[in-house]
Amino acid sequence: MQTQTNMTDTPQALCKTLQLNPKTVQSLKVDLNSPFPLKVPKDFLAQIQLNDPTDPLLKQVLPLKIEHQTADGFSQDPVSDLAFNPTPSLIHKYHGRVLLIASPKCDIHCRYCFRRHFPYSEQTNTRHWKKALDYIAQNPSIHEVILSGGDPMSLSEKSLIQLIEKIEAIPHIKTLRIHSRTPIVAPSKAPTQALIAWAKQTRLHKVLVVHCNHANELSPQTAKLFSLYKEAGFHLLNQSVLLKGINDQVSILENLSHALFSQGVLPYYLNQLDRVQGAAHFEVDRHTALNLHNQLRKCLSGYLLPNLVQDTSNPFYKVPIT
Repeated sequence: MQTQTNMTDTPQALCKTLQLNPKTVQSLKVDLNSPFPLKVPKDFLAQIQLNDPTDPLLKQVLPLKIEHQTADGFSQDPVSDLAFNPTPSLIHKYHGRVLLIASPKCDIHCRYCFRRHFPYSEQTNTRHWKKALDYIAQNPSIHEVILSGGDPMSLSEKSLIQLIEKIEAIPHIKTLRIHSRTPIVAPSKAPTQALIAWAKQTRLHKVLVVHCNHANELSPQTAKLFSLYKEAGFHLLNQSVLLKGINDQVSILENLSHALFSQGVLPYYLNQLDRVQGAAHFEVDRHTALNLHNQLRKCLSGYLLPNLVQDTSNPFYKVPIT
């Protein structure tokens, strides 16, 4: 593994750091001026193999010209977020729970991101928090708040705790769930001290859902971080996206489940790709996905088998693929 520690935010810098041959870069048809810019944090960069254009982590972040191809059945809002958007930054799609887009920023830009076209400038700002929290407070049927984004852990730890404490003050909220890729891709900057202090004394049930697609994303740093969160009372779950050429092999998925569990994280969802424009080349067809999952069932104990699901705009729940 390479040891470069600087953040890289251009394809040219990434390819140079990873010692990729210029001819190889040309053959990959790298997009040097993508409107969805490259962003790779130092921790994730350190997990990518040098001089390997097939590296599964590299494939998740390297912009390619194929992303400009329009694909039938793909859209800019594949799960209809904006159709269930009663107030800016809030998505109320599922019974009993709401999703609060806490931050427009991520520590990494995944090329398959289903919110790569989301209008964050219109939707996400701390000034929207009051309206969103008022909406939650006025709806006693809501018992769980999910912090998403972007990535909620891209907020400063102070801002994150301020938001969490406002949610905690709503009496009918029982569970706080945080969805974040930061602990996987940038564990060195994930919130710890203030978040853990809050977690140890809160009345809320606490769930942290991380997003890891390949065992190579895990490291001693992630293991140490998960240990801290677990000791603070967080339930740790993982959701992956099934990605063509990255993790669409039984052995890779099996290894991922074992690697996650060894670090105290339980596999939760294996998501079919959300059909967002720009990501069609990552899609694994439904028949292949189901076959992979059935084979995986033979290899893993039940508690290590993630649920194979597809997110849709209707019905209002993740649909199991069977």
